[in-house]
Amino acid sequence: MSTDSTEERILGVLEEDAQASYAEIAERAGVSKPTVRKYIDKLEEEGVIVGYTADVDPKKLSSQSIALVGVDVESERYVEATQKLKDLAAIESLFTSSGDHMLMAEVRARDGDELGEVISEELLDVDGVTAAHPSFLQERLK
Repeated sequence: MSTDSTEERILGVLEEDAQASYAEIAERAGVSKPTVRKYIDKLEEEGVIVGYTADVDPKKLSSQSIALVGVDVESERYVEATQKLKDLAAIESLFTSSGDHMLMAEVRARDGDELGEVISEELLDVDGVTAAHPSFLQERLK
């Protein structure tokens, strides 16, 4: 058995397959189903597990494109701007970043024109947002 903690093994299985059943998780993590249930309930309650998602290959979406948008925000308006960005329906996910931009937003749109509208009419309209730099995701490699 692995030297990883039970919690780490359970999380590892969930990160690989968020749809795995308790029985599958138990088998792969080397624990019982009640143990899996107990740990998952605890991790959800503590906010470690914040949700379950489906990985999507953007190239296979026929009616939708996915873009990662680097968002720059004025430091003095960061809290308010971030809250408003989180409330935008067009933003699927929002992350803080230590890279070239303060925030990275996952935006889904029909095409480049719609993405441009989302950026100009929604993202850049938020007080404190100074720039938005989109990059379309092309093909999932892993």
